[in-house]
Amino acid sequence: MKGIWSWLKSSSKMKRWIFVILVGIVLTCYGIAEILVEKEMEFVDAGKIIVVFVIGFTSIVLGLIFLNKRNMELFIEATDDRMKHRSNVNVKSLIFDKRIYDRGPKIVAIGGGAGLNTVLTGMRRYTKNVTAIVAVSEYGKTPNASRRMLETALPFEEVKDSIVALASDRHPEIGDLLNHEMQNTRLKGLKFSDIYFTAMKELYGNDITSIEKSNSVFNITGNVIPVTAQEMTICAELENGYVVEEKDKIPEVVNDKMTKINRVYLKPSNCKAAPGVIEAIKEADSIIIGPGSLYTNIIPNLLVSGVAKAIKESKAIKIYVNNIMTEAGQTDDYTVADHLKAIQEHCGEGLIDYCIYDTGEVIPEYIKKYNKEGSDLVEQKINDPMLKRIKFIKKNISTIIDDRIRHDPHLVAESAITLICDDLKYQDKESDPEYLMLNAKLQSDKRINKLKREKKKADKIARKKGIDPNDKKKKGKQSKFSSKYSDRIKSIKES
Repeated sequence: MKGIWSWLKSSSKMKRWIFVILVGIVLTCYGIAEILVEKEMEFVDAGKIIVVFVIGFTSIVLGLIFLNKRNMELFIEATDDRMKHRSNVNVKSLIFDKRIYDRGPKIVAIGGGAGLNTVLTGMRRYTKNVTAIVAVSEYGKTPNASRRMLETALPFEEVKDSIVALASDRHPEIGDLLNHEMQNTRLKGLKFSDIYFTAMKELYGNDITSIEKSNSVFNITGNVIPVTAQEMTICAELENGYVVEEKDKIPEVVNDKMTKINRVYLKPSNCKAAPGVIEAIKEADSIIIGPGSLYTNIIPNLLVSGVAKAIKESKAIKIYVNNIMTEAGQTDDYTVADHLKAIQEHCGEGLIDYCIYDTGEVIPEYIKKYNKEGSDLVEQKINDPMLKRIKFIKKNISTIIDDRIRHDPHLVAESAITLICDDLKYQDKESDPEYLMLNAKLQSDKRINKLKREKKKADKIARKKGIDPNDKKKKGKQSKFSSKYSDRIKSIKES
C-alpha cells in the first residue's frame, strides 16, 4: 500500500495522469451507454456520441503513455547515480541516454585464441564492462629478422586478436588494418599490428600503457590486458620426462614418443601479473575461463603468479566453457572431466563453479574431417569424485563456421548471462536496473535465436524435399497436404 500512496504525493506528478485516465474512462463508458440506450438516433446525436467516445479513448491512451513516462522518470531519479546532488538535471533526456542501458555486469574472460574471441564477441552484446586477460607468448617460436629489427619487447598477437573481437562489430575495418601483412621487402613477415604496437611503446615508453591507450584509440567495448608484463615461454613436460618448448612441435613429439602431456609450466616460473589483472578479477561479477587450447591458452594464464589465487578468493560466478573437440597431440581422448581435472591438478580447486559443455549433437560429416586430423568429440563423462563441487550445464553451444565446428558466441554468452541473472534473482535483486536490462535483453535474444533455429530447420526440411527455401512463390503455392505427403507424391509421379 505504501507504494500506491507514494504515487499520490505532489512530488510524484502522477495524479494528473491518473485523473486524465479516469476522465477518459467516464467519457468512453458514457459514449458506449448512449449507443446501447438510444434506439433511434439522428445523425447529429450520433456524431456527438462518437466525438465523446473518441475523446474518452484518446484520454485513456495518452494518460497511460504519460503515466508510464513519468514512472520511468521516477525510476531513473531513484537509480541513476548522475541524479545525486544535481537539481538541474534534465530527467527526460536521461530516459533516452544509451549509457543507462550500457551498464552491465563486470565480466573477465581468461584464455586465448579463437575461443577467447568467441566469448568476447558474445558478451559485448550484454555489457561494456568486459575485460579480456590474454597470454603474452610466442610459444617458443624464434622471431623473424623483421621482428628482431623492430626490437618489440612483447608478442602482442593474442592482444591484437582480442582488440579486433571487441571492436569489429562497429568497426570491421580494424581487423583488416591490424592483420594486414606488410608488402615492403624490408618489412616482410610483419603485420601492421607489430609496427603499431612498436610505435605506441615509443610514444608511451611502456608496453602495458600502450595497450591501455589502444583500448581507447580503437574505441573497443571493454578492455584488453596482457596477463603479464614480461614474455613467457610455455613449456610442456611429457609423461616420459621430455620437455617441449615450442607449441607447434607438441603434437609431433607426442606422436613420435607415444606419450602424453604430464604438465605445463612457465619459464621464467615467477611471472608476475601485469598491473590491472588482479584488480579486474577481484571486481568481477563473473569470470569466464575458456574455451581454447587447454595446455597452451588456458592453463598458462592461470599459472601466472597471483592469478589463480585471485580467482579462488573472488566472489564472482566462475564459469568454465569446455571445448567441443579434442586437440591432436594435446588432449587426445580427453573427456569433459579430464579437462577440469587438468586445471585442478595445475592450479588447485575453487577456480570453477559451473562447467558449460556442448550436447555433442554435431553432423557426422564434420566430425569425420576432424578425425582425419586426429581430433574427435570430447566425451561427455562428468562423474568424478574430484569434481563434486562443480555444477555441470549441458547446452547446445556449437555451430558450423567455414566447415569448422565452433562455439556459437551468442549461445555461449546467453548461457553465461542466464547464470548471472539467476544469481541476481537469488540475491533478491530483481528490481535492480542491472537485472531488468540484462533479463530483457536475454529474453529478446532467446526469442530471436529460437526463430533462427526454427527457420534453419524449416529450410533444411525444404531442401531435402527439393524445394528452394528462398523461392517465395513455390513456398506460397505449396499446400499443407503437399508438404506433408511430398515424398509419397514424388514416388507416385516417378512410378
